[in-house]
Amino acid sequence: MNIELKAVRKLRIHWPISTETMTQLASGDLHVLNSDPGITALLNELQATPELGGFGNYHHVFESSAGFEGFTVAEGANPTLGIVGQRTISPTFVFTTYFDDSLDQSTVQSLVQRIVDIHPWEVPVIEVSGPLSVSSTAVAAPAPSRLAS
Repeated sequence: MNIELKAVRKLRIHWPISTETMTQLASGDLHVLNSDPGITALLNELQATPELGGFGNYHHVFESSAGFEGFTVAEGANPTLGIVGQRTISPTFVFTTYFDDSLDQSTVQSLVQRIVDIHPWEVPVIEVSGPLSVSSTAVAAPAPSRLAS
């Protein structure tokens, strides 16, 4: 197998989940990823965006973790969760994928905007890294056809 280093940028999205979804994930029930409407929308966006998660012969690659995010709502906000002046802790699904570093900035901006458009938070936490290198396999050439003689 030929492992190469590929120049990419990381896209990390923090996505709120219910306590039920968090509990199911913690118990090892990964099928909840297909039944949680928010995570399903996020994963469908990955599936519909060929620029995301390409690793040679593997497509739509992502990593995730479950955790918590905390925030205090400030005056003037229109929060989905929490109230002004009070600390809020939210169970969170952290989704990480990668895209080719050569992707132009307007396409990157469009990708981020598509996530913002489906994200439930007023101000979602979406991180886009600078260039970094990840391991990838070279796309395998098609096997030669063998005809019976």
